[in-house]
Amino acid sequence: MADDPVLKIAALGFPWETSDPFLFCVHHEDFYPKGNDQMGPSVSLAGRNLGNDFMVKDGFRMYHGTSVPGFPAHPHRGFETVTIARKGFVDHSDSLGAAGRFGQGDVQWMTAGKGVQHCEMFPLLNRERENPFEIFQIWLNLPRSKKMAEPHFAMLWAENIPTYLYEDSQKLVTEVNLVAGHIGDIVAPSPAPDSWAADLANEVAIWTIKCSPMHNGPYQLLRPKLIADFISTKASRCRWPVINSSLINSPN
Repeated sequence: MADDPVLKIAALGFPWETSDPFLFCVHHEDFYPKGNDQMGPSVSLAGRNLGNDFMVKDGFRMYHGTSVPGFPAHPHRGFETVTIARKGFVDHSDSLGAAGRFGQGDVQWMTAGKGVQHCEMFPLLNRERENPFEIFQIWLNLPRSKKMAEPHFAMLWAENIPTYLYEDSQKLVTEVNLVAGHIGDIVAPSPAPDSWAADLANEVAIWTIKCSPMHNGPYQLLRPKLIADFISTKASRCRWPVINSSLINSPN
């Protein structure tokens, strides 16, 4: 139908399909058990391919970790990583000398530029009950002229990330958290200085969207151009990221 507002439907795999200048988007959701003294799982890890454990077993993965789940030291160059930590915590350290723990809605924005090595581990802090974990990680290309920029590291703390609320005619509420970009007068925190997002003309948007359950008809939502104007879901609650830009076929 010519007036169909749905532009494209794609399966949400591992990783998700992205559009230029976004290189990569992956959703990690793991249901970790109680933690032990080393901040790893308190259950047996027998039968896992430790060091490269990407198969869900007992509700979780260890990824490249062997005692604590996560991604030990590894390099990046020529792009940016944006890590949205929705549940649980991430312990970060890097070759710039930065180290810290973030989670529960915080976002880390790292420009690798000419090169940086970092470590991302997922500590299981609670020893008395389960440690649910959920993050989105997005890789954002750098402009050709910025590929060898100095590395940059910034934290966007949850309390500083603005929220846009929209209620439609059915009294269904959409909550949008703005990591990058804007909706009307609501503007996300300033992006990294060498990012595509630093130039407002590029209209880079990184949002997470949470919708109320719907019953009948489309769910109307204000969104930037190149994103469909309607979304539909029958889930009781849902949240997913929107990553968008007006750039098409940007130089690598």
